[in-house]
Amino acid sequence: MEEGSSSSVAGTSSSSGITHEKSANEGSRQNRSLTDFRRKDSSGPEYTFDVVEGQHTGHNDRVKSWYARLGRVVGLEHPYAQKVWLYLKGPRPKRDLPEPTPWLNLNFPIGHRGRIILPLESAWARVTRPLTSPWLFAILTVGYIIGFAFFSRAQSFLTPADAFIDCTATYWAANDGCGLNGENCGPFDKSTFDFRCPAQCSSVVLQNPRTVGNEQVIFEPLIVGGGDSDHTYRGDTFICAAAVQAGLISDSKGGCASLQTIGTFTNYLPFTGHGLRSIGFPSTFPLSFRFLPTTTLRHCEDLRNEALAFNVIITTLIFLVLRPKPLVAFWSLVCIGFWHVTLFSQPRDTPPPIDAAFETFLPTLFVAYAFWRSAWRFTLPVFEKLPIEATVWYLGPYWVGVLTNLTTDKIPIDRLTPQDIKKQPGGLTALIIIVIILLIIVVNQVRVIRKTGWLPFYLRWYICGGLVLLVLSQLPGLQLRLHHYIIAIALMPGTAFPTRLSAIYQGFLLGMFLNGVAAFGFDSILQTAQDLQRDAPSGSALPSFATNSTNFNSSIPLQNQTIFWDPLPQDDVWDGFALLVDDVERYVGTALNYSLAALQAGIPHFFRLAYTSGGQSGDFTMPATLWPNGTWVDPLPGPS
Repeated sequence: MEEGSSSSVAGTSSSSGITHEKSANEGSRQNRSLTDFRRKDSSGPEYTFDVVEGQHTGHNDRVKSWYARLGRVVGLEHPYAQKVWLYLKGPRPKRDLPEPTPWLNLNFPIGHRGRIILPLESAWARVTRPLTSPWLFAILTVGYIIGFAFFSRAQSFLTPADAFIDCTATYWAANDGCGLNGENCGPFDKSTFDFRCPAQCSSVVLQNPRTVGNEQVIFEPLIVGGGDSDHTYRGDTFICAAAVQAGLISDSKGGCASLQTIGTFTNYLPFTGHGLRSIGFPSTFPLSFRFLPTTTLRHCEDLRNEALAFNVIITTLIFLVLRPKPLVAFWSLVCIGFWHVTLFSQPRDTPPPIDAAFETFLPTLFVAYAFWRSAWRFTLPVFEKLPIEATVWYLGPYWVGVLTNLTTDKIPIDRLTPQDIKKQPGGLTALIIIVIILLIIVVNQVRVIRKTGWLPFYLRWYICGGLVLLVLSQLPGLQLRLHHYIIAIALMPGTAFPTRLSAIYQGFLLGMFLNGVAAFGFDSILQTAQDLQRDAPSGSALPSFATNSTNFNSSIPLQNQTIFWDPLPQDDVWDGFALLVDDVERYVGTALNYSLAALQAGIPHFFRLAYTSGGQSGDFTMPATLWPNGTWVDPLPGPS
């Protein structure tokens, strides 16, 4: 801020803009000048920051000398560089943008002298003015809290807590997760289970490849089987997705069902139903289940759609009819959005953990206060007299952001990591499109900021933030993760200007921030490779089968066959082997062979091998396949 120390000069602007005043200090210290920088908040008092400048300019001279040396280093003394810098600085003194004029106060000329005037905003504000009483808003607040509590009770607390399962619940863990012969996942048969599934499970998909026999499933729910007359599913099938496929529950409303485990089953058939596809498995698996025709559970419907409609209506009433002070409207959005995500649209668990929600809620309020101070108080108040426009510009983008899990579901990007972007079809294209759109938005917003003269101020802060991110990205053993709540925090200050586009950006960024912290908490900006791995291969060394397609003797009966693999490497990292047969761990030890005597003849069998260290397995190989006719197919390269 580069104002001088002249006296009795004042620059003022609209109530929502930035006001800079300069006046002589006529108090006891007549040799000093006082510069007030005020940014006025129409919903509250002025916030004033006093900067006292001494008449003796030794410190200022040193600062100017430092800037001059810096300018020479980066080439700012060049005429073209000076022109660019003068353009970026914008007008001096700084200016405020004019408040937006109403679009809906229509004025049409008719003929040569006639006009049609339709002051829609003014008329609506006048008609609804009796409904803007603070007491009416207080009554609505009490009614909303009571109604929302009943919604939440019906959603999550009328069904037994042990009946809730999430969309990825299965009976069988991947690879060797169930232990030798699956002993950690029993019992295998004669057990029943009544369960309740949430809505929208068909969109919960595998983000890393899962090997089933000699196939791999990715970017769709894991469903194996269901195509026989009894609709038998393999034990590692996503239960809720299978229930949707079988038509027992609705994908849009969730629901309850019951199943029974039946133990070993052979030849799971593929099936397609209700928009979901399952794959087959032609071999034997020790754990299977079938759905029962009825269930004893009640109060099973997922009410997230009804809760969404309820909250949309409430926020519309707040902005369009009740019209409290901008600060009150802002905090209403913060609270409604956070608890909608927590209790309905994307709970962290089922039923929602209220203790974890309150653990996140307090820091969320602190960040939201920073949003108000840095951006919202300069934009939302200018729409006080434009209730219709405020409703459109703020609430539409706000709910798009709150429901980020749905509105961005079809974008083929799960996480902004190079590995995820590469492996997902269309991920790189989607990222390029997003970057282009974001660049257009940023360039336009920079243009707006430059008009006010505040661009150097914002550039300094964003350059500092960029340098901090650069340093963080270079820390060894850690990866930089820009969660969507962090992106919202970073971009929000750049929207502190009274324009319609700023209102749209603020609504969306607030919703996206609330979605991120309510659904996932304040995840760290730095994470280790293990944090990001999920169930993906770790990149460990892979063993190799000594048995291959050239030395396997198909003339020997299956009961007399033995397969072999190569010895351990000499690096002392690994101490044994783990062998999966038909996706079940059947051997753990140091031997270099495995007898096939116990395997059923006449069906294909699949073998995957991994090194072990201290009882923990590394990555498994791709499957080697032994077909019923005695044909051995070597595994493909890479991990499974």
